[in-house]
Amino acid sequence: MKKTLLLSVVASTMIMAGGDIAPVEPVVEVAVASGWDFSGKGVVYYQTDDLLVSGDASDDGLFSQGASAANAGIQLSATNKDLFSGIGAGVELSGLATLGLENDVVSNVMQTTNGSLHGGWISQSYLTMGAKDTSLKVGRQTLPKSLSPFAYSENWNVFHNTFDSALLVNSSLPNTTLVAAWVYEFNTNGMHADMAQFNKPNGDRGIWMLTAQNKSISNLTLTGSVYFGSNMGATDDVVILWGDAAYDAGSFGVAIQGGNIDHGSSAPDTSAFGAKLTGSIMGLNAMAAYSTTSDGTLFNVGGSTTALYTETAANQVGVRNDEDKIVVGASMDALGGNIAGVYAYTDNNIADATDNEFNLVYSTTLTDSINLTAAYVYLDGDSFDTNNLVRVVGSYKF
Repeated sequence: MKKTLLLSVVASTMIMAGGDIAPVEPVVEVAVASGWDFSGKGVVYYQTDDLLVSGDASDDGLFSQGASAANAGIQLSATNKDLFSGIGAGVELSGLATLGLENDVVSNVMQTTNGSLHGGWISQSYLTMGAKDTSLKVGRQTLPKSLSPFAYSENWNVFHNTFDSALLVNSSLPNTTLVAAWVYEFNTNGMHADMAQFNKPNGDRGIWMLTAQNKSISNLTLTGSVYFGSNMGATDDVVILWGDAAYDAGSFGVAIQGGNIDHGSSAPDTSAFGAKLTGSIMGLNAMAAYSTTSDGTLFNVGGSTTALYTETAANQVGVRNDEDKIVVGASMDALGGNIAGVYAYTDNNIADATDNEFNLVYSTTLTDSINLTAAYVYLDGDSFDTNNLVRVVGSYKF
């Protein structure tokens, strides 16, 4: 895709914000090679939460400065599917700032970078190559939940988390996708997370994953994954087995999932099971889901949520709703966008507590490039005080 871009000033401002290097003079035009595709996204993210407060204790109400966090961010991407001899490349630069909101409006941020409120990092940088039905992607990249349920990129925060990994995909078998991956490093997506800090999940040994997904039967998707971490659990190996079977006929769907985490002798095995029903009638989409875990919790390397069908906003902000959980919800297109409501009930055996949660989300596409999302979350239960959370996110793609 051939374009004339004004990217150099934006990129230098994003990367060097708060640094010692002076920005270069503006470049009016940059000739772009025809093999490169460029894209970008700007985000403004605001959240207020009367449970997670900071600062003056007398100023802890919803929308107060002590109970609020915000970020402004920009993300620039460039990809080339054929640099030479079938080898491609991709790079993504991400930057965060506060727009000065921390002075009067908020007291915290959703994400940081290099311990600072302002700055940037390389969120993706990879090479690709392929031959017939096999492709290889090496470097910093996103990983999908559908094929990597214990190490995937989350999109609920300002920007997604990524992984330094190698990803091999083969589709030579009929209706079957085979995926092998080695994960070496990751950054963590969570409340106030430093996105420029990459950590090793298992030293220099990394984590190995193998996934097989089959769609031979109409409307049925079968997925199985195995993870292996050598000497990851103290002195023992960690092995994860996970499976998912989903039947989706459009107006009706049913899915089950489950698996086991073998921690070796360092901790008891963790097992989990989930089930989900979905249906659609006259523009109304409904769902009901159930999950249970035993002897611990599931996790996402590099994130705060899990692959369970019952994940809600409480899991994003660090309130762990584990053990037995029931979720019911519905969504429909209305008021120029989409409205979704979810109720969740959790029986947490670890804390010997029951919790209730309600989510209401409205999202709309104002133009082909501008999207707006507003969410309200209510939490109440035995393990924490009543909590109200409001989130507003605006994004612009270019």
